[in-house]
Amino acid sequence: RAYAEKGMTGRVVRVMILGIPNVGKSTFINKVAGRKTAKTEDRPGVTRSKQWVPIDRNLELLDTPGILWPKFDDQSVGMNLAYTGAVKDDILDVETLGCHLMAYLGEHYPDALKAAYKLSALPEREAEENDIAYGYRLLEAAGKKRGFLISGGEVDTERMAKILLDEFRSAKLGRFTLELP
Repeated sequence: RAYAEKGMTGRVVRVMILGIPNVGKSTFINKVAGRKTAKTEDRPGVTRSKQWVPIDRNLELLDTPGILWPKFDDQSVGMNLAYTGAVKDDILDVETLGCHLMAYLGEHYPDALKAAYKLSALPEREAEENDIAYGYRLLEAAGKKRGFLISGGEVDTERMAKILLDEFRSAKLGRFTLELP
């Protein structure tokens, strides 16, 4: 309306869509446009360059690659982003990431873990045990229940960690809060 009052009719409104990687920016643009214009996948780094997507004759949306802070002040912020898939899995060791996530879920959402992996009880956390050691024991318990055994009767914890991250990201385990106010 303001443009019309100034005699600037026909001007296209341009809006930039931005956010962290793998949160659905391109999917949102495709929904608004009503067609698949922007490429989407369930992993970060698919959108590599900026792209203007015309919605109608008066509106264009700019699809942008995801952006992250250059450095995280708190390591837990980076871990939370990695759990959700905002950070490429190639950057971090999947098994270590799975151990941290499993320890977090075991501490904050034990009932969800027991239900998802059909565990009668979770292993108790030892007093001096760190997140990786506790998470590893939880990964072993879940992997054993799923039958992820390799030679020698050992549990394939790397495979279990990948499954855990996939199920967490697709909300098959449930909906969880990683940060509290």
